[in-house]
Amino acid sequence: MRIPQVGFSTFQILSAGIMIASAANTMASGFALIEQGASQQGNAYAGAAASANDASTIYFNPAGMTRLPRQLVAGAHWVSTSAKFNGTATDPAGLPASGGNGGDAGETGIIPNLYFSAPLGSGIFFGVGINAPFGLSTEYNDDWKGRYQAIESELKTININPSLAYKVNNQLSVGAGFNMQYIDVKLTQAIDQGSLCVPTQQQLQAAGFPGADPALCAGLTPQGSDASAKVEGDNWAGGYNVGLLYEPVPSTRIGLSYRSKIQQNLTGKARFRNTIPQFSSFNIFVKTDVSADVDLPQTASLSVYHDLNSRWSVMGDATWTGWDNFDELRIEYDSFQPDTVINENWNDVWRFSLGVDYRYSSSWTFRAGTAYDESPIPDARHRTPRIPGDDRIWTSLGFGYQATESLGIDVAYTHLFIDDPKINSGEPTTGSLNGRYDDADTDIISAQLVWKI
Repeated sequence: MRIPQVGFSTFQILSAGIMIASAANTMASGFALIEQGASQQGNAYAGAAASANDASTIYFNPAGMTRLPRQLVAGAHWVSTSAKFNGTATDPAGLPASGGNGGDAGETGIIPNLYFSAPLGSGIFFGVGINAPFGLSTEYNDDWKGRYQAIESELKTININPSLAYKVNNQLSVGAGFNMQYIDVKLTQAIDQGSLCVPTQQQLQAAGFPGADPALCAGLTPQGSDASAKVEGDNWAGGYNVGLLYEPVPSTRIGLSYRSKIQQNLTGKARFRNTIPQFSSFNIFVKTDVSADVDLPQTASLSVYHDLNSRWSVMGDATWTGWDNFDELRIEYDSFQPDTVINENWNDVWRFSLGVDYRYSSSWTFRAGTAYDESPIPDARHRTPRIPGDDRIWTSLGFGYQATESLGIDVAYTHLFIDDPKINSGEPTTGSLNGRYDDADTDIISAQLVWKI
């Protein structure tokens, strides 16, 4: 029977614009979140794998637990992003797309962290961290000119990270942890059925597809019969992290840590509204199960921390993130709809940071830091309205206050400077988007409580 072969060729074009992805927290380096501890935030995470100031070291380097007493850390990061598109767009028929620029796609959200560490005796330490290492929240107006590429993008993760550390001797400690990670994704967009219907009906009729009547498209025009698509998926997966901490002299620490990639095999549902019979009668754009595989990247960090004297300390960090596995996004549908394939071609990236601490007194510590954070997106062609990030420069300030012998408070503020990202993206079924994002920046306020218990 010839129908499946003809249908695949035609419907692969139709389904190319329906996408599920682990998209990015706006303007993030990829879609990873480094905001995992408020004390390190004040240094722009310089020296994060070597400082071991508190139990947040479980995330950055579990070997650092050997420097800590029994401790509980609870923190949160308030993140406010801005991303305002300015440019032109076309619909799938190549006509200028109606609508505005979508408003400010940036969102405001909270990233929580919780850590606990405790010595078990004989040089062994146990800890557990709960955090969100990846995230997303972007949303445009429903009727904006780029609606055929993206409207809402939301990604949430929860990572549970039990860890052990062992103090080999006074200079060397090692640590390792297991990560149980949950991911939940929701993406929406519009579908321009008016642009897709007529050529599809003509192709199906020419191929002898039963019921392919061009008259069914009579009266439909581009942008005149929009449908909406929502794709949701989730999954649990596992990975690991390891680290070592070396102290050649009491004033200097060197940290090396590694977090493995985690392969998330998402499953969920695709739902469509306001679809026309020309598609739904052929089991296209109908409610169906979906699946997609996404490799969340591996990372490796080298950090150095050094006490210049009793008041001043300096620190630095170089972190590599392996985004090159994110070369394509493939979504599989249980309906007649063929796979959707989106070419990403992301690059591996580096993040470099420098920081300083000033201990004003036994109660007050002041912090500052800066970082250069590369984006894995290779060019404007591969930048999408769901992931409009670019290289960024961090500037951070913070302080730590030891209120009592057992209770400490850390607060930090960060501003991210980002050149206006350019975008030139699109597929035959989504139309094109060409322009830039103005006022692309991010502000972060972080705070945490540290209890010695």
